[in-house]
Amino acid sequence: MQIGVAFPTTDIGHDLGAVREYAQAAEELGFGHIRVLDHVLGAVPELHPEQQYFVYTHESYIHEPMTLMAYYAAITSRIELVTSILILPQRQTALLAKQAAEVDFLSGGRLRLGVGLGWNPVEYEALGENFRDRGKRCNEQIEALRALWTEPVVDFQGAYHRISHAGLNPMPVQRPIPLWIGGGWSGWEALPPERALRRIGRLADGWFAHFTPAQTRTIIEPINKYAEEAGRDPSTIGIEGRLVLDGDDPEPWLDVLREWKELGATHVGANAPRSADADTHFRAIRRLSEALESESF
Repeated sequence: MQIGVAFPTTDIGHDLGAVREYAQAAEELGFGHIRVLDHVLGAVPELHPEQQYFVYTHESYIHEPMTLMAYYAAITSRIELVTSILILPQRQTALLAKQAAEVDFLSGGRLRLGVGLGWNPVEYEALGENFRDRGKRCNEQIEALRALWTEPVVDFQGAYHRISHAGLNPMPVQRPIPLWIGGGWSGWEALPPERALRRIGRLADGWFAHFTPAQTRTIIEPINKYAEEAGRDPSTIGIEGRLVLDGDDPEPWLDVLREWKELGATHVGANAPRSADADTHFRAIRRLSEALESESF
């Protein structure tokens, strides 16, 4: 089971030294991957009463993930670079395919592209995309991305995309780049909707379980069913669990990791609680690294 860390973009903010040092520290401490989130724009909550919740706003400091990972590709040598998640349907498919291929090329094949649908219609509107059909477009985008990453010349006709005898150059190192899907977040609803589970089972190389291990256990069976219906082996679909590094005692952290391992997770991403300062984030991942020295996951 690979253990990685999440980059605390909203808490580190504009501190370029901390942006650099966090990724390098994660690699030096032996973590397997670093996760980066995505939001292009943040809305002003009081001016959008139609939106029930705002996890991030116009005041949230969020680095653009593809640009940040290109930077990380240059200053690290081993750690896997992961988007968790990039909001796929609000981005141009061919352009994202090019950006992802470039990051994978520059990093020597270290990109894992996690994608999802997002929750903010304000962001979709500003980027000129339709919020209401984002699920259907995402399904087609995944097909188009994989074609662009594996075929030198692509001739693709879908409901939303037309690629007429064209291709990427340079191609990515990984053909195709691993494409994982977000599985929702427990703060919004108890479980992801059925259509999300179907998408994971039919299309994903893996998925991000933003739930407790107990909640995740109830989700795995329907995902496996949809995978089998699509002629896929469910055991080939990765699962990344989540670990919040709350407090200073690492023993509860290790207990959660043991739960994820018992559940069959292939990856776990760890992070200190949101709104912590930079020192707290650095201290948390160092403390986790020390705790892992005597454990085998």
